[in-house]
Amino acid sequence: MLEQKTILVTGGAGFIGSHLCEELLAQGGNVICFDNFSQSSLDNVNFLSDNPSFTLIKGDCNKRADIEKVFQENKIDYVFHYAAVVGVKRTQENPLSVLEDIEGIKHIFRLSHEYKVKKVVFASSSEVYGEPIELPEKEDGVLNAHIPYAHVKLIGEDYVKAYWEKYHLPTVSLRFFNVYGPRQESSDYGFVVGIFMRQVLEGKSPTVVGDGQMTRNFVYVKDNVQAAITCLPTDQVNGEVLNIGTGDATTILELAQKIVHIAGQDLKITFIPPRNTHEILHRQPDITKQLEKLKYQPTFELDEGLKVTYESYKKSC
Repeated sequence: MLEQKTILVTGGAGFIGSHLCEELLAQGGNVICFDNFSQSSLDNVNFLSDNPSFTLIKGDCNKRADIEKVFQENKIDYVFHYAAVVGVKRTQENPLSVLEDIEGIKHIFRLSHEYKVKKVVFASSSEVYGEPIELPEKEDGVLNAHIPYAHVKLIGEDYVKAYWEKYHLPTVSLRFFNVYGPRQESSDYGFVVGIFMRQVLEGKSPTVVGDGQMTRNFVYVKDNVQAAITCLPTDQVNGEVLNIGTGDATTILELAQKIVHIAGQDLKITFIPPRNTHEILHRQPDITKQLEKLKYQPTFELDEGLKVTYESYKKSC
């Protein structure tokens, strides 16, 4: 399906974006990785630079001139719009930068319509559910978004629906749950799997907030990427929003214990007081639409994905 097709991936040098670029190339696509490198790393995509089907462009989606030039100079078939300010700590410290991403969303959809793109896949987030009113969380259920990041994602979802209904531009919103895997940021601005692995590799105890009973749905990055690519030929998801996850719920304490076990180290879990910011207690997606419309069943069990991820972090130390 992707042979001789050109795919634009915004935020393509980020964690998920780089894995997406890698898989799209493996499936025969010509990939344009567009990134401003404000949160990503050239190291994430350097290994792709020798592939003649890979093009790396530095630019900012929030600046129309930057992104419009890409559409003008290339015949783009598909767009994955993944560029965004991400990470709890980063988005809370810089809420105004999060709001600037609305400009990028507007530019992507306007240009995709103008240049007759075949489909736009928008990366939304489970953060739109806020503190869930119901579990598991359903796409047509109650939303309880509070933070600017979540509201920006909901605006993106509105663009997905509006451009499909108004212009019949094929679009889809994917609400990502906790994606993890190699190349994920592990600094204090990163995500919990990466942070725990960095701590363990440094011989430190994983630091668990509160009692560790908060739950999350952890999705290995290759499963996330394959589900997203499956959207391209699937017309019945046009204009829709889909949860992308495994359907499981794992406590943060269980996650820390699994990582310590995989590392084979004698480390005790350290519990630290809750932060000043509100911690979402639970995340668990209903993946019925993913299974029925995409026919996609995740293939990586959590233990398996964590082992692969740990070995990757270990090699990069």
